[in-house]
Amino acid sequence: MKNFIKRVLGIDKIELAAEVALQAKLKEQLAVEETIRLAKLTPKERATEKEESYIAVLDTKVNKDNVRNGFFELDWNEYFIVELRLAGYNGDTDEEIVDRWFQDLCRNIGNEAGVDMDGRGSGYVNINNLGNGKAEIS
Repeated sequence: MKNFIKRVLGIDKIELAAEVALQAKLKEQLAVEETIRLAKLTPKERATEKEESYIAVLDTKVNKDNVRNGFFELDWNEYFIVELRLAGYNGDTDEEIVDRWFQDLCRNIGNEAGVDMDGRGSGYVNINNLGNGKAEIS
């Protein structure tokens, strides 16, 4: 009887419209909360959450006494390591894999600049594992 009266008076349609409006409001609120949550994440956290590759230079230092020496502090996520492995890079540790990639990158930049990177005697690369997907390369 109660439902019959609601249908006759159109209350059922009003209740349905109110429920739809409430659901839309809740969906909008969840979208706002998700946007706020994502805004609080670091770029690395956002990329990792999306299962995307991430690499960044956190810091660059130059030796004051010899400007030919310095280091880059790199940060990456596990998806970058997977990408490097798929591209043919290998090593016993993530740091070794990133180091091989970074050496290739530097070599390619030098070659593009017309520098003979093979016979240069440019020294060595030192890797300091900082943990948590970070390494200092000098």
